[in-house]
Amino acid sequence: MRRTTMLTGWIFLAVIAANLPAHADQLRDGLSAFKRHDYARAAALLRSPAENGDPRAQAVLCFMHTYGRGVPQNYREAASWCLRAANQGNSESQYMLGLLYNKGHGVPENFVEAHKWLNLAATRASGPKREFSYRIRDSVATKMSPAQLAKAQALAVAWRPVPELHGSDLMAGQCAANRKCLNR
Repeated sequence: MRRTTMLTGWIFLAVIAANLPAHADQLRDGLSAFKRHDYARAAALLRSPAENGDPRAQAVLCFMHTYGRGVPQNYREAASWCLRAANQGNSESQYMLGLLYNKGHGVPENFVEAHKWLNLAATRASGPKREFSYRIRDSVATKMSPAQLAKAQALAVAWRPVPELHGSDLMAGQCAANRKCLNR
């Protein structure tokens, strides 16, 4: 079990680290601390980027709270970070959120939501990770009625990522949504 958790952590970090923006020193340092197993430092460094909407930082905090790495194990906190990152399209968080819904950890047990998130994560995975993700999703499907399965599939098809908007991005998002802004 511990080996699987470690392997999952390394795969998780490799995928997230591959997509770092150049200006994210705090995020980079936090992910580096996570890689060195300095989980307490990683949590401290990643909190601000996560609170400001960075899905990679949110995904790592989701993982850390799920397994109690550098922070107390807290499924509610994990689910909160997972949901924020998953809604933005982070496939690792979608996978973790699906697992949390499947077991009712930090969220009410909900096989429809579990299947939806696991399905979304599996579609973006590749190689052996993809097959593994589909097996987990399919195991959840065995607990569902045909109507629940159809609903979960419809939710996955209809799902679209929604980036979090903060600060000036929030104003720009509101301007775009309302199609009216003050001249700046």
